[in-house]
Amino acid sequence: MSTKVRTKQDKSGDVIAYSEGAVRNNAAVVEYCRISMAAMSGGTAGLLGLTGLYGFGFYVFAVFALWALLLFKAGGQWKKYFISRHSLLTNGFFGGLFTYVLFWTFLYGMVHVY
Repeated sequence: MSTKVRTKQDKSGDVIAYSEGAVRNNAAVVEYCRISMAAMSGGTAGLLGLTGLYGFGFYVFAVFALWALLLFKAGGQWKKYFISRHSLLTNGFFGGLFTYVLFWTFLYGMVHVY
């Protein structure tokens, strides 16, 4: 694990230090959660028969739900675990979307075509 320390200055002028290894580990865990959520929600959308914009809307709902759950789990101390809430929401959005569409179309085709 890396022992490098990254710093960031917050709005009050205080310098906040982050362990680069811990930040990478947290990002890897969040990415694993995002891919798992995309697969499960894509399968759910396929089973429910959601098509078009309703299906993509379901993905956006799932992304925001995961984001809210991660922030809820971190509590008021989210700054200890993540550098910014915005990057927690947007990083990996399109990679998760690809997984979502893959499961969504596969299960939709399995259930509703045959």
